Amino acid sequence: MPELTYRDALNEALREEMERDENVFILGEDVGFYQGSYKVSRGLLSEFGAERVKDTPIAEEVIIGSAIGAAMGGLRPVAELMTVNFSLLAMDQIINHAAKIHYMFNGQIKVPLVIRTPQGSGKQLGAQHSQQFETYFVHCPGLIVIAPATPADAKGLLKTAIRDDNPIVFLENQNLYGMKGEVPGHDFTLPIGKATVFKEGQDVTLIAYSNSLYIAQQAASELNKKGISAEIIDLRTLQPLDMETILASVEKTHRVVIVSEAWKTGNIAAEIAMRIQEAGFDLLDAPIQRVTAKDVPMPYNKHLEQAALPHAADVVDTVMAMA
Repeated sequence: MPELTYRDALNEALREEMERDENVFILGEDVGFYQGSYKVSRGLLSEFGAERVKDTPIAEEVIIGSAIGAAMGGLRPVAELMTVNFSLLAMDQIINHAAKIHYMFNGQIKVPLVIRTPQGSGKQLGAQHSQQFETYFVHCPGLIVIAPATPADAKGLLKTAIRDDNPIVFLENQNLYGMKGEVPGHDFTLPIGKATVFKEGQDVTLIAYSNSLYIAQQAASELNKKGISAEIIDLRTLQPLDMETILASVEKTHRVVIVSEAWKTGNIAAEIAMRIQEAGFDLLDAPIQRVTAKDVPMPYNKHLEQAALPHAADVVDTVMAMA
């Protein structure tokens, strides 16, 4: 099985789907000539031409609005937003149009649209370019939200997303693009809405997604040295949530810590905690805990930025306090 970086796994998924279906096309700022701000669309313009790899103006509402129209007309657009921070400029298109058209037209019109965008913190990009907005999208009915952590999951879920008839927000963490991992071959896909047990354990369940998976992984390694066996659930899809996998793990470990790099207040971790509380209260031996970013605009200063973010040591301390 070949080893690819996260960005190359995404690139491979795009290429394979464009080869498979002539209705699939890419649009966004600098996706063509510049080959993508993170080089995810590298080589696709020369291979498929300007009709299927379209550079757009620097206008996010135009990018998403055009993609919605194309999807309504029977095409399968993959729209790249250079960063999730710019999605705020297209929120009317995403929330009021992409998410609602299928319902407002009584199911007669579909919007098979994928919105790819990087998010995340830790690279000193300042308060306006270091945010995570998954909770905004998860809150809106009609949208599917995917946040893969590994190169294999990035490829398998992007291919499935492109084939799906629903509008999908596909969140990529900017810290993961260079990460390498084994990636299956040509027609590899993964189901939407299915979490995975990334690591089995007995004493506590760590629930994570995207880059926070690796915070949980590092914490699990440290906890193992202290005699605590942590199970890690990688959500992969945030909407819909795979509560079956989550509850099966809680039934085994009886303790839960949810790890997220988004702000604490209103974090999707609170939604997950409440769903566990509603469906599995009797399984718990301790209150559910969250390890998240601080509720502050992200500082530019390197040390302050790191102080605002969650780390493996925070997870370890939280678990030790529970135990």
